Amino acid sequence: MTPTDLNAVREHIASRIIGQQSFIDSMLVCLLSDGHLLVEGMPGLAKTTAVKALAESLEGDFHRIQFTPDLLPSDLIGTDIYRHEKGEFEFRQGPLFHNMLLADEVNRAPAKVQSALLEAMAEHQITVGQKTYPLPQLFMVLATQNPVEQEGTYHLPEAQLDRFLMQAVVTYPTRDEELKILELDSQQQQHSYAPPAKRLSQAELFAMRRDVANLYLDPKLHSYIVDLVQATRQPKLYDKDLGRWCRFGASPRASIALARCARARAWMDGDNFVAPHHIQAVAPEILRHRLLLTFEAEAEGITTDSFIQRLLSLVAIP
Repeated sequence: MTPTDLNAVREHIASRIIGQQSFIDSMLVCLLSDGHLLVEGMPGLAKTTAVKALAESLEGDFHRIQFTPDLLPSDLIGTDIYRHEKGEFEFRQGPLFHNMLLADEVNRAPAKVQSALLEAMAEHQITVGQKTYPLPQLFMVLATQNPVEQEGTYHLPEAQLDRFLMQAVVTYPTRDEELKILELDSQQQQHSYAPPAKRLSQAELFAMRRDVANLYLDPKLHSYIVDLVQATRQPKLYDKDLGRWCRFGASPRASIALARCARARAWMDGDNFVAPHHIQAVAPEILRHRLLLTFEAEAEGITTDSFIQRLLSLVAIP
């Protein structure tokens, strides 16, 4: 398989939304790396539309769940139903048994629902009573959340945030892009929606994942990845201000994610090996939800992204 085989997926997503190339790349990197994606952005920025377009381009089942404060774990994982004619209980699968799951406004659900989702994301399985059920080999959670809404929302625990391979941030479109959005909406009102000409099969996707996993990553870049993650835990060794701004650094999952996603990024670029710029390209999406800044940093207007960029400029490249 080659990166051109992924072009049909990219083109279909681009036909449904305008701009947001960085967001599209993050979805594809996450797909190739067998991980889950957290998408954050203001309301109305086509987060849900983009995720649905990705699911339409792939062979497999898709399901959307609107997370609400009254959601129950059984609404996700399913439940045992008593069959009177058989005189026994039968398990009815919930939405988690689909290949692609859109968890819309994921931060609106309470802790019990989050824990059910966490097991599925971490272990690719769900437990009901004394039985454990495996999930499909292709299982990907794409969760959205709005940063400005506080009423009826729950803060996602750090343990769950760490299970997301990447966090993509969707920003407002430019003026030219917003004009194109109006044109696209007018076209969609006049013409019926055209599905993708060809869907990417699961066999093709798994072949791409094997190619990505086999891409060469030099041992020196292993050291660079570890140095970056270690620097988030001991930033004062690089800069005293960074030490004041960071409360908690990234976990070892960040190191694994950097290696996986850098390989995917290099493969998408058509390169035969991973270079430092591939690691730096994916670092913000991998680290931004794994770092916890201090109140002092917030008071000084320091964002997680600016902290990461400062760190990238200080850690030596081999």
